[in-house]
Amino acid sequence: MNKTIACTFTACALLAASALPAAPAPISAGKQSLDGTWSVLIVTEQGKCDRAYRYPVRISNGSVGYAGEASFNVSGSVGANGAVTVTVSRGSQSAKGTGQLSANGGSGRWTAGSGECSGSWTAERRS
Repeated sequence: MNKTIACTFTACALLAASALPAAPAPISAGKQSLDGTWSVLIVTEQGKCDRAYRYPVRISNGSVGYAGEASFNVSGSVGANGAVTVTVSRGSQSAKGTGQLSANGGSGRWTAGSGECSGSWTAERRS
């Protein structure tokens, strides 16, 4: 796998890897909304992917998406309890991540689909 592509995936797989549910429930009425723009820092801890990336991410109605322009797909969700799951893909390559968000920040883990790289992510709310 091209290390630039692998790292792009992992960077957006941002909201990416602890032992959380694979399909969190959508945010329900009355619960604090985590919708908005987030800045996510992806750090490679194992493998030969680039060391770190920072990406804009948007959460809307509990759905996670990329807030910039990219040639890859980002899909995921944030549950009412802040549990995050994300998959980033391009062709046959992918990365997955999970973690936890709160009102202003969050963190988690990510792994490239090939297992070639893995690491952690942190997020800060921007709006």
